[in-house]
Order: sequence, then structure tokens, then C-alpha cells
Amino acid sequence: MVGKVIRILTTLLAIPLSIGTARAIVPLLGTACVAYATSAAIPTDRQVTDLPFSCSRAPRPRNIRWTWLRIAPEQLRSLPRGWRLQVDQTRFDRVMLITVTQDGTVRHTTRSWSDLADIGTPGGVLTFPIADAGTSIRGMYLGFDKVDDLSLVRSITGMTSMEAARTRDRWLILMGLFSGTLLSAFAYNVMIDRGRRFPFQRWYLAWIKIALVYGLAWSNVGGVLFPGLVGPLVVCIDYILVGALVAAGGMFFLSLVEDRLLPRWLQLAGRCLAWTGLVVGLLGATKDLLFPAILMDRLLNFAVMASAIMAFMGIAYAIRRGSRVVWFYVIGWGPVIAIFALRVLRNLGLFPQGDALDIAMFAALAFEAIILSLATSDRFRALCNELELARQSREWGLIEAEKMRSAALTDPLTGLGNRAAFQNTLQGFVASGRDTPFTLFLIDIDHLKDVNDRLGHAAGDAMLCHIATRLAAVAAKGGAIAVRLGGDEFAIVAAEGEDQSTRIENELMLIQGAMWRHGEERRALSLSIGSARCPRDGREPDLLYRNADLALYQAKRLGRSLHHRYDAMLRTLLEVSTTFASDAEVAMQRQEFLLYLQPIVDLRDDSVIGYEGLLRWQHPKHGLLIPSQFADILVEERIGPRVQDHVLDIALRLLRDHGGDIRRLSVNFTSAQLSGPVAAKRVLARMAHFGVSPNALCIEVTEGVMLGRAADGVVGTLHALHDAGVRIALDDFGTGYASLSHLRQVPVDTIKIDRSFIAALERASDSAEEIVRAIIGLAHGLGKDVVAEGVENEAQMNILLELGCRYVQGYRFGRPNPWRGASPEPIAMSATGA
Repeated sequence: MVGKVIRILTTLLAIPLSIGTARAIVPLLGTACVAYATSAAIPTDRQVTDLPFSCSRAPRPRNIRWTWLRIAPEQLRSLPRGWRLQVDQTRFDRVMLITVTQDGTVRHTTRSWSDLADIGTPGGVLTFPIADAGTSIRGMYLGFDKVDDLSLVRSITGMTSMEAARTRDRWLILMGLFSGTLLSAFAYNVMIDRGRRFPFQRWYLAWIKIALVYGLAWSNVGGVLFPGLVGPLVVCIDYILVGALVAAGGMFFLSLVEDRLLPRWLQLAGRCLAWTGLVVGLLGATKDLLFPAILMDRLLNFAVMASAIMAFMGIAYAIRRGSRVVWFYVIGWGPVIAIFALRVLRNLGLFPQGDALDIAMFAALAFEAIILSLATSDRFRALCNELELARQSREWGLIEAEKMRSAALTDPLTGLGNRAAFQNTLQGFVASGRDTPFTLFLIDIDHLKDVNDRLGHAAGDAMLCHIATRLAAVAAKGGAIAVRLGGDEFAIVAAEGEDQSTRIENELMLIQGAMWRHGEERRALSLSIGSARCPRDGREPDLLYRNADLALYQAKRLGRSLHHRYDAMLRTLLEVSTTFASDAEVAMQRQEFLLYLQPIVDLRDDSVIGYEGLLRWQHPKHGLLIPSQFADILVEERIGPRVQDHVLDIALRLLRDHGGDIRRLSVNFTSAQLSGPVAAKRVLARMAHFGVSPNALCIEVTEGVMLGRAADGVVGTLHALHDAGVRIALDDFGTGYASLSHLRQVPVDTIKIDRSFIAALERASDSAEEIVRAIIGLAHGLGKDVVAEGVENEAQMNILLELGCRYVQGYRFGRPNPWRGASPEPIAMSATGA
């Protein structure tokens, strides 16, 4: 199809040349002489013939109204009767044709710019019929009133009526093919995608519409459909359409080439040239209103040339950077740009006038429409593929994002939500309605460290997963949400009122004590639980969490394996504890901490073998306080270690000054004093500073210190101190989870039986005596001393003697008192015992 169109157009291009050689077409513009008149009135025949005509084409004077061309009679001699004078369309107010025959007859025709409908002819010309043969014409004069400029007149020709008809038919056929091709291209590009259009498609559709209107207007074919659309009016429209073609063509090229192939400066220059061409075209249509017509015509031609140069530069960049679609542009727009360049040169007077370039221009535009339709189709398919890939990528991205979001909100070990999911859930519950009640449960697994130490971390992970499954089942029954906050910490957020919260609380208590198996091992589950209710205990997520955490801490303080609800007293106690922490700073300076000593007695001879230092605080406002009333400050991260170091210094000072009477002093240590790589060196350095022998100090630690989260560091420190001669005592034995394996791992010299077992020795119904007997037997079997705490009467002492316990401590042998020389007297000191 494309080949046929090209052959037809090529044939059409060749016709005028062959006929021109037979003198059927006579060019008249090049041999015409010119004269000018300043009067606006229509001149008489005599006035015209008497004008001083010049054949040298001198510069046009200023303030000219009429421009006259005298056509050489000898050029007309080959033309028969009824020939046609065809004049290129230009802008003027009036046109006048005067013919003088050999016999002196004068014929003249005058037309205004709006009275040209019947002489407009396809091919962009005005046709004047001439009845006389060329041989009978003595003179012919063609005048224009207020014409733009003669240099803008493309051609003036004489041709036979038959050749004029052929030329008209050729233009009609050409413009029919041209219009059909552009309309087909337009329809194809409209139908290629009826949905969202890409910018290059919109610019190309705009360009096709402008080119179609331009071709119909310039060629006067539009005058067939709209009579009167000829002459100067068409020229004004042509200026606008050429500027619009420059703008649409430039923007089409910039949007057609693949993204990021053209440099930014070239894109900016191309846009500027596009819109400059449109502006110049609009100004050119004003006909001397703002600027001279010849100037605007030249500027428009320069804009076309500059746009062509920009296009060639863009093509070079795009080809160098591997563009595929630009080759379609080169094939389609190459001929158009080349012919436009030749037309510009012709308009500038550097190339001969004639129809050939104009016919070639419209042929090239038709060819370009076909080629660039293929280009837009190819680009459209490429972009559709890119969009499809982008859509698939977005879908995969959404899937991956959902997976990542799920992973970001999921605990990898248990499959429950993690801390981020907990925060989102808690905020969502609060945001859903501040007056909608719900309960927050915080849950800690007791003694998970012991499971990790005894059975390994795989067993600890298995216990976490087991409890997570139990908690998830508890939460799922009522639409609650269970999450793992990290480590051994879990949370459940339960809404729907008191019934739901009570149900969850009851089911959590059923987990307490339930047996868990791992291989051959069996353990009883123990959970410390704290809860807070919204809005009663807090309306903000952070406050609600802190209050639930206070309740959880209280559950641990009360012995673990239980649930404690938040109440305002916990906050009060926290505030008191905070106040005590502030007071402790001053208390150390004022020596308000006191060490009360309680003797440890050997039952065989009632001799005192040493003392335990029990901390007291002589508070100026609250009086004498025991450690349970200010225990929080001893484990507080900032002030706790400083108080403990202060206590150790005073204890060592007491041993330095009264070591001979005291013999050995037992002091309770916290995990903060014993954790860290230099903890043992620090204690030994303080002892060396005071000149105290290591065997004069006994460090007492509870099972909680020995089995806590810093257990590994604590055990290492105890080994180092024990190797240096410091004695180690395990306090409150029997109340926790210390086992035989722990006694083998930790360098314990003395086991102290908790006072709760001693107090129950007199009750026959209890099994305390068997437990105490077992502890004593275990200690003696391991070669360790045993001290019974809390011995208050003779009966307890006698039972202990029968069970083989040698060392005791309690009110039966002496209450804690300040150290006074040979007996206890006030001295500033601190320890954590009661």
C-alpha cells in the first residue's frame, strides 16, 4: 500500500515538469517589471501604464499602497485564447488586472480580498481567465493594494485552459490522497488505544489534525467545501497553522523518544523552539499590525529551520544512545524536514519558485503520516509492555510488601505478633473509642533462664513456642490478640468488657503449674502476670503499658506465678520509690544508712562465728526503714550501684576497725555488683584498699541473683572472688529454683535455709522437717556448711540439733543491733538483707 502511494505521488511530481517543457505552462514572475504607487485610490489605466517600471527589482520604497507588475508580452505569445493567469495567494486588500490588446482595447478586473471565492483554484492560486490569445496582447499589468511583499509571492504563471484543468485535477487527486492518508492515520491512532493516551499519541493526533487543515487550506481545496476560504484569509490561517505544526511536531518528537535519552538542555531548547514557532505564527497572521509581514515570515522560516536542526541533534543523541523508535522518525520526518528546508530556501529567494516543492511537501507529509503511525504503534506497544511489566512488578511489589509488612509485624520464633504489632494493636484499641473498655495483660515466663541453662536454648525456644500456642488459644476464643514483646515477655489485649477479661484471667491461671515436657524432662509452667484496664487505669497507650508493667513487677515481687491487677497504690509506691532514690543521694553524704549486725551462732558451743550485716535507713522524715521499704532503689540502674558501693566501703571499714571482734561479716550483694568483667577486681581492690583479708568477708547471694538474666557474669565473678578467698553463701535456699546442678556450678561455701521452713518446723502437719532434713543432707553431702535463718525459740533449736544443723541465726540468739565496740554500735552501712 505504501509503495503504491509513493508511485502515484512520484508520478504526480513528474507531470508538471514534462508539461512545462511543452510550454503549456509559462512562468511569468521572473520576467515581470515592478512599479509602485502611493495613492490608495484605484488608478486609471493610463496612470498604470505611465508608471516608471523597473526590471531590476530595486528595494521597495516606504509608504507604498499599490505594487504593480508589468508582464512581458513576448512571454504570452504561445498561449491560445481562453488561457488562464494563475497568481500565488498572498495578502492584499485589493487586486487589479489590466489587459491592453493590440487594437487598444483595455480590459480590467478589480477584486477585494473578500471577493475571491470564484477565482480560488486548487493548488493555492487565484485564477484569472484571459479571453484574448497571447499574440493579441500588447500589455498586461497586475496590481496589488497593500500587498505583503513581492518576495512572498511564490509564482505567477500563464497556462492553457486544458493544462489549468489538469493542474486543478492533479491537486484534487493529491489532496484527496493526502487527506485520506492523514484521516486513516488519525483513525488508526485513535483506535489503537481508546483508553488513557500517552503524550506522544496526543501530540501526534494534534499534528495530524493541524497538517490536514493546513493542506486543505493552503491548497484551496478547503474552499470547495467552504467558499470564500481563499486568498489573503487563507494566508493568515496558514501562518497560524505553520506555527502550530512547528509546535506540535517539536513536542511530538520530544515525547516520542524514550525517556532519559535526550539531554535536559536539548529537551528545554526543543520546547522553547516549539512554542516560539507557535507565537511567531500567531504574530505573522496579524499582517503588519505589530511587525512587518516580511520580518514575521522570515522569523517563521527561521523557527522551522531551528526546529529542524534541533530535531537532527535529537536524532543523533537518540541513535547514539540506542533508541529504536527514532529510526521511524528519521524515515518519516526526514523527507518532510528536507522539503521544508528547501521551501524555506525558496522563500528566502535562494531556490526557484514552482509547484514541485509544494506537491512534494504534501506527498512527504502523507508518507510521514503512514511511517509515524507505525512509529506510534511501535512505541505504544513498547509502552504497553512496559506498563504491563510495571503492573506485574507493582503487583509483585505489593505481595512482597505485604510479606515484608507481615514479617515486620510477626515474631519469627512463635508466629505471634511482635512488639511493633503490639504497638499498632494497642493504638488501634485506644483510637477505636476512648470509652470502650479493654484490658492489657503483660505476661513474663518465670525462670526461663534456668531452662536455657539446664536444657539448652533449643528447650527454651520450645517452651516459648508452647506457651505462645497456649496464649494464642486463650486469646482466639474471645477475639483478643496475643503478641510476643521479646525474650520471655508476652502480652494479650482483650476487649469486650469485664466478662472477656475475667475469662482470659481464669484461663491464664489454668496455665500456671501445668506440666510441660521436653524430651525426658518435665517442668511446671510459671507465669507472672500484670494487667491494666482502659480507660480506668489509663487512656493513653504508653500510660496503660507502664501501669500494666507496674502490676507485673508487683507480681514478681510477691513471689511470681500469680496475677496482679494494677491499682493506684502501685503508682504511689513508685513515686515513693522515686522520692527515695532522690533522697538516697543525700543519705549517703549524711551517713543515714546504718548497718545492724545479727550474730551467727555455732550450736555446739554457743560461740559467735560471725555476723550478717542487715541494712537500715535512718530517714529524717520516715524514721528507721528496713530494706523491703526501699528495696527498689537498690536495684535502680542509676543510684543502686552507687548505694551498694557505698555499703561495701562501710562494711570493709567496719572489718578494718573491728575485724578481730566480728571475725567474719556476711553482706548481701546484688547482681549489679557482681556482673561485668571487672566486678571481681573492683571488690578485691576495695578490700585491698581497706586492708581487709578476703576470708573476713562473706558474700550472700539469693537464688534470684544466681539465676537471673546476668547469671553467666555473676557466676564468673563469684568464682574469681572465691578463688581469692572470699566466702560465698546462698541465701534463702529452698524458696526458688536452685538445683543440684546450680550448686555444682556456683562456688557456694554455705547454704542458708529460708526462715519460712524454720517457722514451720513445729507444725506436725507440714512437711517442713523433711525438707530441712533433705537440705541439710544435701549440703553436708556436698561438703558445705548450713545456716538456719529465723530461729526464734528453743523448740526450733532442738529440732535443728537433731537434724544435724550446726549453725543458726535468729532472734533466739540476738536481734540485729548497731555495733558498739565489743557489741554492735551505730555505724553507717548498707546491705539488702532484712
